[in-house]
Amino acid sequence: MNFVGHLIRKYPVSCLFLAAIWVLCFCTPPHTPLDNVAFIDKWTHIAMYAGTCLAVWIEYLRSHRTISRMRLFLWAWLAPVLMSGAIEVLQETCTGGRRSGDWLDFAANATGATLAAVIGILVANRRARH
Repeated sequence: MNFVGHLIRKYPVSCLFLAAIWVLCFCTPPHTPLDNVAFIDKWTHIAMYAGTCLAVWIEYLRSHRTISRMRLFLWAWLAPVLMSGAIEVLQETCTGGRRSGDWLDFAANATGATLAAVIGILVANRRARH
């Protein structure tokens, strides 16, 4: 079984969310009335990464009887945070000025992943007790 096929079968929602993040991060964002909301961009980043990382946690907990804390740390927190950093660097260097890399976006992404990890840990602990 190849690795990508395994990921798509075990984590379909997470893979969909990850693909959406990659597409959205390189599209030119449209102007909306929400542009006037303070820090709307940062809230969007937090929500995108919290939702994606929560999907990883839920799909992991659904498909594994035993929990590997190291695996969850690597795939549900560290990998998305590193991906976020890579996206910010690529936005700065490869979009011809259409998008700009922003370290505050990176911080918002890490915040979203961390919030998801806290919720995921609480859910995993609750599941372990039952």
